[in-house]
Amino acid sequence: MNAQMLMMIVQHTPAWVWGLLAALLALGLSQTRTQQVSEGRLRLLPLAFVGLGVWGTLSAFGWHSGVALAWAGSFVLSYRLVRGSGWPGAARYVPAQQGFHVPGSWLPLALMMAIFVLKYAVGVTLSMQPQLAQTADFAIAVSAAYGALSAVFMGRARNILARAPAQAGAAATLAA
Repeated sequence: MNAQMLMMIVQHTPAWVWGLLAALLALGLSQTRTQQVSEGRLRLLPLAFVGLGVWGTLSAFGWHSGVALAWAGSFVLSYRLVRGSGWPGAARYVPAQQGFHVPGSWLPLALMMAIFVLKYAVGVTLSMQPQLAQTADFAIAVSAAYGALSAVFMGRARNILARAPAQAGAAATLAA
């Protein structure tokens, strides 16, 4: 790909995409700082990324059995891996604030950028080679990537929520 083609791709990218990138960068950068997070916010972020993953899959390939199985299978596998990892290990429930102390990390930003870059690259690729959407290998690989990346945020939130005492109401009810 030459510089002229790259410039054309960037110029033909809708403005809302750059707004989404800016929002994801701001959100991701905020995750690099230690913060107090409410239960509601912990539940919202993974749902948003699951929505982005499903949207990316549906908009590119529709929802047929191979795509759905790839997405769901990679989601479950990734969720279980993150859940088993205990990440983020230093997060803890703070009863006085009825919220969670979550240490800063660059990993959420990296994951957000991976999701954005994947969605952008798939969009560009399919606009240049629309026939790829009908290729099972491409559709399954991309769907699996969306599922796996979406699950990381769900697993992380579940691990944090599990640190609250049961009486606090935030026991691990997020896809336990």
